[in-house]
Amino acid sequence: MSFASLGLSQPILNAVADQGYDTPSAIQLKAIPVVLSGQDLMAAAQTGTGKTAGFTLPLLERLSQGGPVASNKVRALVLTPTRELAAQVAESVTPLWKAPAAEICRCFWWCKNKPSNDGDEKGC
Repeated sequence: MSFASLGLSQPILNAVADQGYDTPSAIQLKAIPVVLSGQDLMAAAQTGTGKTAGFTLPLLERLSQGGPVASNKVRALVLTPTRELAAQVAESVTPLWKAPAAEICRCFWWCKNKPSNDGDEKGC
């Protein structure tokens, strides 16, 4: 089975191919259709099996189909338990997101309830 058979648009498929992926993993085959349909998803899989793409590819697909959004409005929020995982998710999603009018912003919240911003994205 291919990524195209999962209902992703050509721009998303092109971005996936540009990253060198041609065949979805088992977790992606199960997760992408669920997220595309707007359902909630909870999944577990071993490290390195493509979980991040399993939820971010359909998320990006749904975002790409939406209309324009006013500046400073959040269209999606991905929560992670660690700063490192937040950075990893942002780094893996950034090359897949080609929309010129939107950006990916990483924000971190420290244990002592002091917000932190990694500062390398404009507008965060």
